[in-house]
Amino acid sequence: MLNKKTVVILSLGIVLGVFMGTCGTVFAERDSSPPAVDSETLPFEELRNFTEIFGRIKHDYVEPVSDKKLLEDAIRGMLSGLDPHSAYLIADEYQELKEGTTGQFGGLGIEVTMENGFIKVVSPIDDTPAQKAGIKAGDVFVKLDDKPVKGMSLADAVKMMRGEPGSKIVLTVVREGADTPLKITIARDIIKVKSVKSKILEPGYAYVRISSFQSGTGENLHEALTTLKKDNKAKLKGLVLDLRNNPGGVLNAAVEVSDAFIKSGLIVYTEGRIENSEMRFNAAPDDLIDDAPMVVLINSGSASASEIVAGALQDQKRAIIMGEKSFGKGSVQTILPTSNGAAVKLTTARYFTPSGRSIQAEGIEPDIALAHVKLEALTNNEFVSVKEADLSGHLRNGKEKAKDDAELANKDKNIVDINDYALSEALNLLKGISILKK
Repeated sequence: MLNKKTVVILSLGIVLGVFMGTCGTVFAERDSSPPAVDSETLPFEELRNFTEIFGRIKHDYVEPVSDKKLLEDAIRGMLSGLDPHSAYLIADEYQELKEGTTGQFGGLGIEVTMENGFIKVVSPIDDTPAQKAGIKAGDVFVKLDDKPVKGMSLADAVKMMRGEPGSKIVLTVVREGADTPLKITIARDIIKVKSVKSKILEPGYAYVRISSFQSGTGENLHEALTTLKKDNKAKLKGLVLDLRNNPGGVLNAAVEVSDAFIKSGLIVYTEGRIENSEMRFNAAPDDLIDDAPMVVLINSGSASASEIVAGALQDQKRAIIMGEKSFGKGSVQTILPTSNGAAVKLTTARYFTPSGRSIQAEGIEPDIALAHVKLEALTNNEFVSVKEADLSGHLRNGKEKAKDDAELANKDKNIVDINDYALSEALNLLKGISILKK
């Protein structure tokens, strides 16, 4: 049993990333002695088979193998056979996992998982070497430098992708829609993730981007919303919350983000076999944007903690969810330190949205689905429409000066990326809601 007094952090990210990213993980200590095992239930035949194979490897394998390596590999295999998120972490890996929740770590800046023996990208992290090099959610790595990924463990692949800042790695990438594998060279770097970014899109309409959920994300969101309201100099008419390609992170941060917009009710709950795995999180009575309409953007790279936020806001009828179906990672992993300084990362629970939906392997369905398209502004259109103001000798309006002053005042106010179709649609929806409310 876990010691109830020593639960430190509950987090929800995605499998072992390039920075050993957390995966719905409870950092918790436990008694040094393992749970008692009933001797009558021990699988003696299977244990006899294990020791026989162990002996065969020690005696017959082409090269000597240490007992430590064989036993560690056996533990890894036992855990990896359960699900993609359970794992055995040696001391160095355990330390790196804990450091990953602080927002600064070494690597390429991607969240990955293992699929059919290959490394699949859940999402690149904002402003990292991987994103700048063009790595996309859904990319599959088949080679790291010249080594095939097939046959590697996820931990071994992660080790290869780590390295000294400035050193380079060549990734052979299979991408949907590409005829041949792509070779992408990336220089490793120290990854410093700024999890919250914000700006005013147009007067009254704000934008907040959360790239991952870290221990300080909730506080950073409060600061960002305070600044946005101050810069807008009036009550906000609407907010776009961008969770696209957000792979997850610390659950407490996801709860804080949800709570910033929900006045009451359930945010998320978890269920599992052990008592400590059952938890419920409820909202406090406040809304930092005073009930302003919200649109939440998600896509296939939105996972785990992102899905908690989207699911809570959707179930509580607080926001419209727009975009693509999310990743579907709805399990909770508990970190159980072992006496040798290592740790076991074990799936111990599933989490559920307020209405009781399990997101595991299902994901969040958007209220408004958007195709993955790109917008481009038309230029040099030969079929230019002619309007009254274009006619020679047209009657003047009489308010041209006021109009010119208004246009000058609003110049450069609209900073929505014309190529970002989803963001443009979200802003248009908020405008429509605001017009109807009037």
